[in-house]
Amino acid sequence: MQVGNKAGTLPANSALVNIQRLIAQYYEQEPDPSDPLQQVVFGTSGHRGCSLVGSYTLKHIAAIAQAIADLRASWGATGPLFIGIDTHALSEPALYTTLEVLCANQVDVVAAYDFAYTPTPVISREIVRHNFGRNTDLADGIIITPSHNPPTDGGFKYNPPLGGPASPFFTEPIAKRANEILQDGCRAVKRLSWRATQECPYLHFKDMLTPFVQELAQVINLPAIKASGLKIAVNPQGGASLRYWDRINELYGIGVTIINRDIDPNFSFIPYDYDNHQRMDCMSPYTMKPLLAVKDDYDLCIANDPDADRHGVVTKEGLLPSNHYLTSIMHYLCHHRANWPQGCGVGKTIGASMMMDKVIADAGFSVYETPIGFKWFSEGLFKQQLCFGCEESAGASYLDFSGKPFTTDKDGFLAGLAGAELCAISGLDLVSYYQRLTTKYGNPSYGRIDEPTTAQGKQAFVHLTAQSVQAQKLAGQQIVQVFTTAPGNHAPIGGIKVLADGCWFSARPSGTENIYKIYYESFLGPEHLELVRQEAVDIVTRALSAQ
Repeated sequence: MQVGNKAGTLPANSALVNIQRLIAQYYEQEPDPSDPLQQVVFGTSGHRGCSLVGSYTLKHIAAIAQAIADLRASWGATGPLFIGIDTHALSEPALYTTLEVLCANQVDVVAAYDFAYTPTPVISREIVRHNFGRNTDLADGIIITPSHNPPTDGGFKYNPPLGGPASPFFTEPIAKRANEILQDGCRAVKRLSWRATQECPYLHFKDMLTPFVQELAQVINLPAIKASGLKIAVNPQGGASLRYWDRINELYGIGVTIINRDIDPNFSFIPYDYDNHQRMDCMSPYTMKPLLAVKDDYDLCIANDPDADRHGVVTKEGLLPSNHYLTSIMHYLCHHRANWPQGCGVGKTIGASMMMDKVIADAGFSVYETPIGFKWFSEGLFKQQLCFGCEESAGASYLDFSGKPFTTDKDGFLAGLAGAELCAISGLDLVSYYQRLTTKYGNPSYGRIDEPTTAQGKQAFVHLTAQSVQAQKLAGQQIVQVFTTAPGNHAPIGGIKVLADGCWFSARPSGTENIYKIYYESFLGPEHLELVRQEAVDIVTRALSAQ
């Protein structure tokens, strides 16, 4: 991965986004429905785009909102629709458009008082609380966020009645209907004026902050964290979690220090990432420089992205690799939650460490491995068939102390606080805890790279099969399995995974760039890991060229 010359530095004022232009283009750009780049496309986490290039405009949002209004009743969602936004510049304009359309369609929509910023896990919690144990008038939700994407971007996520990110079962008909609406010039959109929307009886307001924070005690041992005296720093990274961390600290007295209280749609306090773009990636050492700068003053540092569905954790030794941290809290929780249902599964994505498989099996649970995306865990968490779910890109959630669902979307609060509870109860720091696990289960080396390809090359991944891999060995180790569907739910992974004795790799194309991603791991040391990387690229190249 080539690192840009600006990585880790703050943007100059002259380089910041022109917010006025960004918002003006949201209202004025006319998308071309015949251009695939300007159509509604639901990726891993909803529709994302930018008003400056005509992929995120008022018409896109109106069409998506109308599609949801048309379809939600067919999924049993005839109850309230909970809606939240993050701090990106395009989120608030998109919120107004969405409310105008939903209210015109007589959907009972619930927003936070004063349209306050609302984290993704809070919307998930509202849906779960309303729907758990209920069969009729189910709630659903919308979070208007592009997650950790750059300041220029907008995003729109739909959460169905299970409370988590929507699977293709929901997103494919939404996108199909929205694009039909766009193609017809949005004539099917019902929409009130903003004044009429504010006075509409279908618009409701709620304090979502207080119940979420109060109910955290049902899922995290906050008294133990307080008693431990841990010094904890939190960087909301200019996101929706700020007020929530303040209330958590106020209610539970766990000694949190907020190191950045700024809310700025330019995200001027976020350093450039590896590719000279600003993004609020909690797992980037460049983006996380503000927390790394204070690591020696705290026992544990936690960061969230703008909608607080992701987490990043820094210790005195530095930024923890996501796989290390997730494996540690997975192990801790599996051994400290006596009321979790017996025989249920623990979810992980195909890009996550095989170390997790060993931890899960040793704790007496079953491994539930899925394609990339937290959406594959929502149903299992809601139905208590999974007790924990995580994806390698720093997203996790889990059941409460009683074994009931709390959130079924990625939850940056639960994921970050689990580490604090682990330290408080075990008496170990996070690095020492993981080292104990490696003594028992082995010490894997892990990597991820992006390889350039073409649009045609990305499409070729669809046609890969187990027979596409002709090699018998990977870095000298016997290949034991090649698969193109996930072992847990048998859903297509969008690429291939090659499993060998003591090592593996998986490869899949990016949804937005002409690259494909290779995740790879070896239990035989860093030098062997490099061999795995080299041979993974060769195996994928040969498989694609044979199509």
